[in-house]
Amino acid sequence: MPESPLKKEISEAMKSAMRAKDKTRLGAIRLALAEIKRIEVDERSDPDDPRIISVLDKMIKQRRESIKHFESANRDELVAQEQVEIDILKEFLPEAISEEELDTLIGEAMSSSGAEGMRDMGKVMAILKPQVVGRADMSLVSNKIKSALS
Repeated sequence: MPESPLKKEISEAMKSAMRAKDKTRLGAIRLALAEIKRIEVDERSDPDDPRIISVLDKMIKQRRESIKHFESANRDELVAQEQVEIDILKEFLPEAISEEELDTLIGEAMSSSGAEGMRDMGKVMAILKPQVVGRADMSLVSNKIKSALS
């Protein structure tokens, strides 16, 4: 199976970070590649672009959680480090979805699933998730769906 274009892009970014001797960027990219490699070994398959995007999205979410903890502990240097890593990882994600486009997608998903109330939220999320993963914060998407269904 050929290597995913996104994985190639991340590998090339790692090489350019090595040449530029950018240790911060190199460290963040190596973490991403290590996570992709872990999936390859655990699942014995080459992850495709959507799978890699979900991995990067998960890594960003973990860093956001860390930032919350570091802020409460007044560890500003660690907050800054995590934010830099988030910015680096975001470079490999597709362009963020606009608020209007997200509202349109939610409306389409609700009408195609026939969602009428909160019990149908899972149906709407199942339709939306493949379209917005890596492009929007899933907690924001969830909150928008909840407000639309209530």
